[in-house]
Amino acid sequence: MKRTRHNPEQIVNKLREADALLAAGRSVAQVVQALGVSEATFNRRRNQYGGMKAEEARRLKELEIENARLKRVVADLTVDNQILKEANKFLGKLDRPHDGGLS
Repeated sequence: MKRTRHNPEQIVNKLREADALLAAGRSVAQVVQALGVSEATFNRRRNQYGGMKAEEARRLKELEIENARLKRVVADLTVDNQILKEANKFLGKLDRPHDGGLS
């Protein structure tokens, strides 16, 4: 079966559809089969997106993407900072006089 990625709005809509099917007396197994997802995926999405509106889910996804981007930026800057500290330490050793410091 081909895997498809659903956007947050689609997930929220499928969860609403699932709630309607469950309210109509269908079992969870029948609901996940009708939605075309596994029970684990259904439970994970229900925990993550349950009770959200479509625009809230879209905003959550945007914030998660932005957060990941900012984490990468912080990691890159931390590496740059470490490199500069090590270079400064190395250059500081080269600038010291070798005669004990007294002239």
